[in-house]
This record gives sequence, C-alpha cells and structure tokens, in this order.
Amino acid sequence: MTHPMIAMVAVILAATTAEDQCARPAADKVQAESAVCALPIATPNTELTEDDMQQNATAQETQAHPYVGMWVTEDGRIRHELLTNGRYDEARGVRRSAYEGRYEVTGSSIFYWDDTGFTADGEFVDMNTLHHGGMIFRRED
Repeated sequence: MTHPMIAMVAVILAATTAEDQCARPAADKVQAESAVCALPIATPNTELTEDDMQQNATAQETQAHPYVGMWVTEDGRIRHELLTNGRYDEARGVRRSAYEGRYEVTGSSIFYWDDTGFTADGEFVDMNTLHHGGMIFRRED
C-alpha cells in the first residue's frame, strides 16, 4: 500500500504541465538528454481576430513575393504600386491614389479587389512585365 503523502506528491507531479517541465533546466546531462518536452498543439481557429490579421500582414511583409514594387505604363501616366502588405495603390496622371485595394498573386496571375468594389486581374509575363486592364506595365527600379 502506498503512503498517502507519496500518492499526493505523485498527483502534484502528474499535474505539472509539459510546458512547465520543458521550461525547467535539467538537473544533469543524462536527464537533459532523455527529456522529452511535448507542448500542446494549437487547434485551428476559423475566426481571425484583429491581432491575427495584423500578424498575418506582418508575416506577409517579411515574405513579400518578387512582384512587389512600382509598375508603370510606357507613357508613365499610370503608376501601379504593389505594397508588401497585400495592398496596391494606383495613380493615374496627376491623380494620386486614384484606385486602392488589396491584391493576391497566385503563380504568375494577380487578382485585385478595389476598395470601391470592382475586381480586376492581370498576368505577369516575366519579372519585369505585367499585363493588366489592356495595358502593359514595366517594373520601375
């Protein structure tokens, strides 16, 4: 029969979370090499909070695709900037920010959702040429 005090200590030790056990330094080298720290796995959350969206935007900024930057028609009249945060800003003539919205790049295709509600698409022919709305844009360095 197990002494009640030993049983209580066993219950307390069993209740210690895996995260707590991993946070504590090992007492010796053998314990450190044999320790297995299994942290809980997060379950997917289908609803994004404002913080989640900000973190996603920050992650996109650090992992920007190669098409980010300024794209300009040959006559310079239309300037189309693809921003690192998944947004675009298009100037037309002297009108700055004539169109703004979000975009997504899939392969060599680009899809736009303007803030006013219309949608458009385009195709990157190569790293320096974008066909969009019947126009040809070149990357500006």
